[in-house]
Amino acid sequence: MTAPTLLVLDADPLPRLGRLTGRARIVHADPGTLAERLPQADVLLVWDFTSHAVREAWPGEGPRPRWVHTASAGVDHLMCPELAVSDTVVTNARGIFDEPIAEYVAALVLAMAKDLPRTWELQRQHEWRHRETRRVSGTRACVVGSGPIGRAIARTLKALGVNTAIVGRVPRTGIHGPDDLERLMARADWVIAAAPLTDDTYGMFDARRFGVMQPSACFVNVGRGQLVVEDALADALAKRWIAGAALDVFAAEPLTPDSPLWRVPGLLVSPHMSGDTIGWRDELAAQFVELYERWAAGKPLTNVVDKKRGYVPGH
Repeated sequence: MTAPTLLVLDADPLPRLGRLTGRARIVHADPGTLAERLPQADVLLVWDFTSHAVREAWPGEGPRPRWVHTASAGVDHLMCPELAVSDTVVTNARGIFDEPIAEYVAALVLAMAKDLPRTWELQRQHEWRHRETRRVSGTRACVVGSGPIGRAIARTLKALGVNTAIVGRVPRTGIHGPDDLERLMARADWVIAAAPLTDDTYGMFDARRFGVMQPSACFVNVGRGQLVVEDALADALAKRWIAGAALDVFAAEPLTPDSPLWRVPGLLVSPHMSGDTIGWRDELAAQFVELYERWAAGKPLTNVVDKKRGYVPGH
């Protein structure tokens, strides 16, 4: 029996797939060769989850893989109309990044509350300047995104004594719906964006929504860069509509050296690293191997994405 063909859209370093030796014919591709190799693949592993090559190559001629797995939580980088309406199953890396991102958000909240960026800057200047900082316990957070990442963020902030509300696509027990978003943002000390990128969430944090926030509030985005109208955020910070912000994701990545976002007062910039802890690539590869073993055994796959919604539903 011929082993299934597994096509990997490469990124450096390559995934460790040793457990699949003899059980899959592994073929590698880059953005330039992906289109020609897609018709021969049974499975596609999108290891380079920053690339848009799948979206560009998928509409071409010939058969397509029966299953696509992306080593990321979001699927917006690969989804195109042709893939969305196809019979191909799409899965994601749900579960790998939940706790690391929650820890990172907690670190950002504490850093902004305790004015750590200015402490480090004053240290570099050898300047002793006593200041008073904010207490985190007893503050309020609005977490936008009710998936596992958003829920992990809420749990971690609650451990710090933060009163946390979660906003999701539809209201249910413990989750507010979109109609409550602006009311909750207006009361929050911390607004955390952790939603997937969909037609409904694109540009949802705009000038109007930054305008409803308290002047003492801070904004954090660890979801997708396109959730935020970046010029509106920069303007809100410059006008002191809000006290501070932290972005780990951006509309265009990486930021160019001349991007004005580097110089926005009160903005912490990090290079899309909130979920990337030591060993994270090995965790992603191990997760895919486990999914492959289920697929090869004819068992139902987990982490199946609703291709119209753009995320794994039902949790």
